[in-house]
Amino acid sequence: MAASAAPRNPSLLLPPPPRRFSSPFLPLASSSRFPDSHRFSSLQVRATSSSEETSSSPDELLEDLKQKWDAIENKSTIFLYGGGAIVAVWLSSIVVGAINSVPLLPKLMELVGLGYTGWFVYRYLLFKQSRKELANDIEALKKKIAGTGE
Repeated sequence: MAASAAPRNPSLLLPPPPRRFSSPFLPLASSSRFPDSHRFSSLQVRATSSSEETSSSPDELLEDLKQKWDAIENKSTIFLYGGGAIVAVWLSSIVVGAINSVPLLPKLMELVGLGYTGWFVYRYLLFKQSRKELANDIEALKKKIAGTGE
């Protein structure tokens, strides 16, 4: 019994240290080869703040919002549209959850999404002329939403 109470060598209980791999393509990054002071010298970034960059203060923003809210004649439609948008997001999350619970449909939807993404890239992003067309369509949509266009 006294023999089992003898202290064990703690180094026998630890796993061996990982082997170091050396290759001409993957050199070891040791502190002797790359001192810390020079390792990230090209990654120094300085963040500056300038009050000239901000176009309006929070008070001006609140005043602008108050003016726009007061200019709206039918405020109940804003609440109706907002409530409808919240309900639509809630219902769409329920539909997506139901589709996700069917075993094969999530993978099928991923394939549909991947196919649509490929088509979109080919149609609008691959060629310079189609990128210009997409930019013009986005600008026209912005003008239509903002009410500054036709």
